[in-house]
Amino acid sequence: MLARRDLLLVLTLALTLAGQVDAGGIIGGREAAPHTRPYMVLLTLVNGGNNDRICSGFLLNENFVLTAAHCSAKTYKVSLGVHNVHSEGFQVTSVAQTFPHRDYDNNNYKNDIMLLRLSSKAIFNKNVAPIALADEEEDVSGPKSCLVSGWGKTGTQNNFSSPVLREVEVQLVSDPECDKRNFYCSEGKNGPFQGDSGGPLVCDGKAHGVFSNVVGAEYRIHCFVKIPLCKTWIDSTMKKALDFSAKSDD
Repeated sequence: MLARRDLLLVLTLALTLAGQVDAGGIIGGREAAPHTRPYMVLLTLVNGGNNDRICSGFLLNENFVLTAAHCSAKTYKVSLGVHNVHSEGFQVTSVAQTFPHRDYDNNNYKNDIMLLRLSSKAIFNKNVAPIALADEEEDVSGPKSCLVSGWGKTGTQNNFSSPVLREVEVQLVSDPECDKRNFYCSEGKNGPFQGDSGGPLVCDGKAHGVFSNVVGAEYRIHCFVKIPLCKTWIDSTMKKALDFSAKSDD
């Protein structure tokens, strides 16, 4: 395990150098039991040509998905209730509006969080259900064991995303540099990676963070945007979007 001063130094240097940061599959961990994470959303980012890629997201209610702001695309394919991407029967929709955080910084990934309003409402069932968000007073601090899920790459030398949902437990650490950037951080080789961006950091049954990026190569620091610090923005953005939509329909 890195000393705290070494973690701070690595995080500071790596977030300063764009080439050192990988916007993040689950490395280590295990296949999730099918449909035990009904809030998970598979996002296919459609940019034309052969440039499509994936991110993760998670369902807040029938209208909105939360993901990372850097998971931007021209259009989206939104898949709900997925375990194996090669199976059938899951819900597919698109995105009507995107709401990246107004203070998102593409250079250092600060406030790397975005709301997606679905073009059609999610239909809740045993495979599709929302997850609660941590409130402002529920900010957690390390050491703390939490869960991350996604369909991303399963190794640094693997160019293919996982066909099934995988999950891994991560141990949050306390670090002033992470706190300054409004991140929760975990460290070690196991954790989320490319393709898992936008997935939830779940602690005690609630989403506390949004997976943003990975710092480092052999020894990795995983960074998650703190949801409690963004909760007011999330609630107000959803309300304004729905109020505007209702007025437009009148």
